[in-house]
Amino acid sequence: MADSNITKRALSAALKELMETQPFSKISVGDICERCEMNRKSFYYHFRDKYDLVNWIYDTEFITVVRQSDGQTGWSLVEALCQYFYDNRSFYRKTLSVDGQNSFSEYFRSIIAAILAENAEEGPLDEETGRFMVDFYADAFVCAIKRWLLGRDSVTAEEFSQLLKKCLVGTSLKIVQDLGEK
Repeated sequence: MADSNITKRALSAALKELMETQPFSKISVGDICERCEMNRKSFYYHFRDKYDLVNWIYDTEFITVVRQSDGQTGWSLVEALCQYFYDNRSFYRKTLSVDGQNSFSEYFRSIIAAILAENAEEGPLDEETGRFMVDFYADAFVCAIKRWLLGRDSVTAEEFSQLLKKCLVGTSLKIVQDLGEK
């Protein structure tokens, strides 16, 4: 297993290096392999394609962040996620600008949707409303992250997570207040 991770890390380092000078769409599996002096067979032993490699990078790096966060949940975890993206914004600006099937955006959305779906099951919503809520908030969160990271003058991770919190809490309080007035 250790050798497998060494190979995966070499491939991920090669991709990151290439992305410093080239757009993701112009980088081929052959370029990645050439950069770290491996053959394509080694690449395909570990990953389906370059999109799978990007997803692996996110999974392994962000899981490290989560482990270091000492079991934080809720807003603390959102703040850790925002800080991770901010610290790695050069890489994620390029990966988040790629849309379509197998893109990191779609992968990240599926992760967010799964987390939201798990929380929606615990609430009082019917199944249809719960699905709508999951889709709505997953799309909104991914869109907000993309807009933030792809923007020219990104605010800090702390500022962005505070804006998210103010937006969601403020909207929730307004809805509760409106319901109380009816």
